[in-house]
Amino acid sequence: MRRLRERAIETVLFLAAASSVLVTIGIVGILVTESLPFFKTVSIAEFLTDTQWTPLFENPRYGILPLLCGTFLSTIIALLVAIPLGTVAAAFLSEYVRPSFREILKPILELLAAVPTVVYGYFALLFVTPLLQKLIPSLGGFNVLSAGLVIGVMIVPYVSSLSEDAMRSVPGHLREASFAVGASRMQTAFRVVIPAAFSGITSAYILGISRALGETMVVAIAAGMQPNLTMNPTEPAATITAFIVQVSLGDLPHGSIGYQSIYVAGLSLLVLTLCFNIIGLYLRKKFQEKE
Repeated sequence: MRRLRERAIETVLFLAAASSVLVTIGIVGILVTESLPFFKTVSIAEFLTDTQWTPLFENPRYGILPLLCGTFLSTIIALLVAIPLGTVAAAFLSEYVRPSFREILKPILELLAAVPTVVYGYFALLFVTPLLQKLIPSLGGFNVLSAGLVIGVMIVPYVSSLSEDAMRSVPGHLREASFAVGASRMQTAFRVVIPAAFSGITSAYILGISRALGETMVVAIAAGMQPNLTMNPTEPAATITAFIVQVSLGDLPHGSIGYQSIYVAGLSLLVLTLCFNIIGLYLRKKFQEKE
C-alpha cells in the first residue's frame, strides 16, 4: 500500500513537471508553424535589416529593428532602475534588518508585484510623464523614458526578493570572518556576501530582464505604440509586446500577412528571452565554479 501511494505521488509529480514542458513545446510549435508562411513572403534579411515596421500599411514594410530598439530601450532603462534598487533593497533586508521586521517588510515590498500592470501604465502616463515634463519641457506625452522608469519600479520586487534569498543562503561563517578582520557591515555586505551569492543574484537579474522584455501594458499605454527606430528615450516608440496588443485589437483575416506578423513578433520575443536565459545559465554556472 505504501509503495502504491509513493508511486501515485511520483506519477502526479511527473505529470506536473511534464505538463510545463508540453505547454512550452506547444507554444513554440504554434509560433513556428504560424511564422513559417510569413517568411515565405518576407525574406529573413529584410526582416532583420529593414528600418521600418508597417505590416498593416498600404505599402507594408517588415523590418523588426524599430520594435527591437523600443524593446531594448525600455528594458535598459528599467534595469538601470531595478538592478541597483533591487540589489540594495536585498542587501538591506538580508544584512541590516532584524528577522522579525524582515518578515513584515519583505511581503510589503513584494506587494508591488501584485499591482495590475495597467495601473502602472496609467501611473506612468498620468503621473510620471507630467513630472518628467517639468524637468524636460520638450518631452512629449508618450515616451519610452517614463515607461522604462515605471517598469523598473515594477520589477524591483522580483530582483530584490530572489537576491535576498540568495544572500541569506550565504554561510554565516563568511560574515563572521569578515567582521573578525575589522570589516564594517556595509563592507561585509558588498564585498563578501554579494560576491558569494552572485550566482543566485544573476538568476534574479535574468528574471528581471525577462520580465522587462515581456512587459506589455505599461509600454502600450505610456510609450505611444509608434514603431520608431530610435535610441532616444524622450521619443515615443513601440515594443514587440505593444505591437502584438495593438494588432490583436483589430479584425485581421486568418492567414493574412498582418495576422502572421503577430506570431513572428512573438517568436522574436521568445528567441530574445531564450538568449538571455542561456546567458544567465552560463554566468550562473561560471560563478558557481568560482565559488
